[in-house]
Amino acid sequence: MTGESQDLRHLGTAAPRIMVVDGSKLVRRLIGDVLSRELPDVVVVPCAGVAEARAALADGAVDLVTTSLVLPDGDGIALAHAVREAAGQAYVPVIVVSGDAQAHLEDRRFTEDVTDYFDKSLGHQALAAFIRGYVHPQPIPGARVLYVEDSKVVALATKRMLERHGMQVMHFIGVEEALEYLEPLRGGDDPGADLVLTDVYLKGALSGNDLLDRLRNDFGYGKRRLPVLVMTGDANPRNQSELLRQGANDLVLKPIEERRLVTKALFQLRLARLPEPTSLDAE
Repeated sequence: MTGESQDLRHLGTAAPRIMVVDGSKLVRRLIGDVLSRELPDVVVVPCAGVAEARAALADGAVDLVTTSLVLPDGDGIALAHAVREAAGQAYVPVIVVSGDAQAHLEDRRFTEDVTDYFDKSLGHQALAAFIRGYVHPQPIPGARVLYVEDSKVVALATKRMLERHGMQVMHFIGVEEALEYLEPLRGGDDPGADLVLTDVYLKGALSGNDLLDRLRNDFGYGKRRLPVLVMTGDANPRNQSELLRQGANDLVLKPIEERRLVTKALFQLRLARLPEPTSLDAE
């Protein structure tokens, strides 16, 4: 279990302190209001920039930080680094909230100080669901995950991770078997799964890239209709970017860490069930 898992376990019983960093007072208030409404026990710590955040961190620890990518006295990357310095050994998730986050992710411009990113065009409800996934992860009973992995050892461990959080896992050892299951359901009301989780490199004739291509182009399933998480141990930024451009909702980097895998899976499942997004900028 990593430091992230260990340090966040207490959040199910303690009131989480969430720092919201943004140069706009209006945006800070909007995010703070939705967090207070959706997470009634939350304590919101609003900050206008890096300097104010440093001062707030010196006054008391926080459990999670959301930050705009552009700040009056720096940027979200610098803020993430400041959080790491202040937190010491404790792991504090830092979430970048930005309309340009997807482009930054695809170009692999985020540093390891950033835990995750959130596209603010998805709206307030989605942001609350995303943060809830970190501070109060709740299962979605009956959620079906179609999982493609050819290693029995890895598959068993990952399957247990997902099942511990209430997900129903349908495991296939290859893309061919997965497509054989999905094909009869094509064009129907139910695609046969609520989420697809696949490794990139598989021993069969078809790879995770091929599965992604088939789902997005041949089957015509969009990201909200059938979310796809791709697991990869490939550290090449260009290859990671290509997966996202091909239609992956997100990447899960190996070695798999349970907290991050489950958070990403539950977020995509909740997002698929939300109404069409309203931009944070428009509210």
